Amino acid sequence: MAEHDFRYNLLNPEHTLIECRALAPGRYQVTGNGGSIHGGDGLLVTLKGSRDLCMRLQVDKVRHLINPRGQWVAVAHGPAFGELAIHNWQVKCDGCAKQLDFEFAVDAALGKQAQAPAAEARITELGWRGQNGRHLCPACQ
Repeated sequence: MAEHDFRYNLLNPEHTLIECRALAPGRYQVTGNGGSIHGGDGLLVTLKGSRDLCMRLQVDKVRHLINPRGQWVAVAHGPAFGELAIHNWQVKCDGCAKQLDFEFAVDAALGKQAQAPAAEARITELGWRGQNGRHLCPACQ
């Protein structure tokens, strides 16, 4: 079980993500070129419309195409979004006033009340600590 990185920011011509589309919430069809993809492998793919957010998918089955050479189509499962929304927010460190510009993804069907918990989870992923409306960067923790 290997993990394959198909994020856009890598600009690796041997590993190219051609398409990733949702078949149903939590179920995806991924078309790519390169890599040795097998059932059970993990895929890291960039979220559409994002600079740096990615999602991890688990390959259920894969079909390797004869033509074009090296291309494959996989069915995978991963996070279930009804309607994906990507937001850009900013926070300042209450210790040193350093500013963090970040993106986070949230299911738009959950409404505005789901945005703050999703933003706090993303801040934690980036190494910051948020508590009682205060935020601290990794250097000030």
